[in-house]
Amino acid sequence: MSCILHIETSTEVCSVAVSEDGQCIYSKEDFEGPSHSTTLGVYVDEAMSFADSHAIPLDAVAVSCGPGSYTGLRIGVSMAKGICYGMDLKLLSVPTLKVMCVPVLLGKELPEDALLCPMIDARRMEVYAAVYNRALKEVRGVQADIVDEQSYLEFLEHHPVYFFGNGAEKCKEKITHPNAHFLPNVHPLAKWMFPLAERQMFNEQFEDVAYFEPFYLKEFVASKPKNLL
Repeated sequence: MSCILHIETSTEVCSVAVSEDGQCIYSKEDFEGPSHSTTLGVYVDEAMSFADSHAIPLDAVAVSCGPGSYTGLRIGVSMAKGICYGMDLKLLSVPTLKVMCVPVLLGKELPEDALLCPMIDARRMEVYAAVYNRALKEVRGVQADIVDEQSYLEFLEHHPVYFFGNGAEKCKEKITHPNAHFLPNVHPLAKWMFPLAERQMFNEQFEDVAYFEPFYLKEFVASKPKNLL
């Protein structure tokens, strides 16, 4: 197993964590943002000081890679790259929407055929979302969706679908199918990154520190509702 520093800055929440041997041993979060440019450096220093004071050498840095805020991701990825360069550490990238699924899978009993739909808020009725099964296998990839009454019906007709994240709240009035369930207060946080990051570490799925770029929201094109096609 290994010790990993985790950085999550994809939304207005800034968080940092340290994991070792399959457990989160340190975490700190700021929900008052966005203030990543001033908060992240302090949190990273504190996390690294914690690891150093316990004589735990870092093996890698994991960063949430989006989709998410351009500014937030840029700050987080720049910090992660700088640490990897300076300390000769491996770089891991963890998809933000999968990070959001971890607390749901760990904290709630779900039907066996349940699908998870994490959502990141965008403008108006637009969200950035993906659909996963309980094994975190991708059922539908990341897309920018303009949400209306027809959204996600192909999944809702056959499965209970759990919607969560800062984009889900505004969709409640549009998505009213009886199989739709909305979970409150689910955020992408660094302390939920470790199961995904450690799997990537085990499989040696490292990023090239020089060339790695995150998935900014602007890189996705919204899928228009059928009545606009």
